[in-house]
Amino acid sequence: MSVELKNLKVALVHDWLTGMRGGEKVLEVLCDIFPQSDIYTLLHNPGSVSPKIEAHRIFTSFVNRLPFKEKRYRHYLPLFPTAIELFNFKAYDLVVSTSHCVAKGIVPPPDTLHISYLHTPMRYVWDMYEEYFGADKLGWFSRKLIPLFANYLRMWDVTSSNRVDWFLANSRHVANRIKKYYRREATVIHPPVDTDRFSPGESAGEYFLIVSALVPYKKVDLAIRAFRKMQKPLVIVGQGPESERLKALAGPETEFVDWQPPEKLRRYYANCRALIFPGEEDFGIVPVEAMASGKPIIAYGRGGALETIVGYNPATGENATGIFFPEQTEESLIRAVEMAEQVEWDPHFIARHARQFDRETFRRKMENFIAAKWQAHHHRPTVETPRTNHE
Repeated sequence: MSVELKNLKVALVHDWLTGMRGGEKVLEVLCDIFPQSDIYTLLHNPGSVSPKIEAHRIFTSFVNRLPFKEKRYRHYLPLFPTAIELFNFKAYDLVVSTSHCVAKGIVPPPDTLHISYLHTPMRYVWDMYEEYFGADKLGWFSRKLIPLFANYLRMWDVTSSNRVDWFLANSRHVANRIKKYYRREATVIHPPVDTDRFSPGESAGEYFLIVSALVPYKKVDLAIRAFRKMQKPLVIVGQGPESERLKALAGPETEFVDWQPPEKLRRYYANCRALIFPGEEDFGIVPVEAMASGKPIIAYGRGGALETIVGYNPATGENATGIFFPEQTEESLIRAVEMAEQVEWDPHFIARHARQFDRETFRRKMENFIAAKWQAHHHRPTVETPRTNHE
């Protein structure tokens, strides 16, 4: 890191600290780059994130004091914009926010540089509104109330995007949505994946695997129905609000496992035939982890998966890292699974491909981007006050 960056007073802003997922892996690297930084977040469940993050001074909003915040914090969504705007950043030279909800909506002082790494524009109110708040998921009262809040959140989301000096996106897919909703350009830096923790093995695999939060847009139910028809073994690692519904939907060929520690998760990857990735994701760290383990991916052919997976082309038979299915239907997924079982995959080619998304590559790109933007910001010309005719 440049000497100039080391001397800065830096704040990191994150939506919430409730577990170690992809967004927290980005935050962890930022903690490496700026070990002296403070962290601001809506709420923090102590012990839920890595020791590296927990070691920083963490400031929370009033949401952290509300009842049931440990598990039901999303119910306070309409309060999030106010909560994030109440933070004071006058003491800081640089603010880096990592956001998939409201963290990018802070109010920075005029002289403070604000760089936002965006995982996605707020998906609850934009492209996945129906998945979260569709008429079939809400009661009568909620159907009347939520559209009003959603309209307010969309307006706030667009307005607050003007407070960001520079946007970074975790994929071209997200950069396109930033341009669509905010009318802003974004530089793409793919998020970090700990590819060094995984290595290709010799096992052909005993089952197909899903590693996912159990929420509607992940489309885990699609995979469950398809594998029930095929009567092929499917292991689902994860938890979430959809858990009970999905378990009721599953047949005897499907096994559910709670979130696993890294060492055990590595074994699940190593012993699977292929990873099933049925949802449309902004990037998708899980497929990269599976590929680092030498395993092919069977993925829905939209979103960030198109940027990380080399799709198999039966016409050429060239090395690939997965197969895309074009429609989110059981039949389309079943055809892709059947094709995948006929392909002779090269686990070492798959693992090499995954290494381009490793942690050190992300860190180097982030440091270079932030240093360049700080240099331009710090040395920008001063705007003089125009003289009047009386001076």
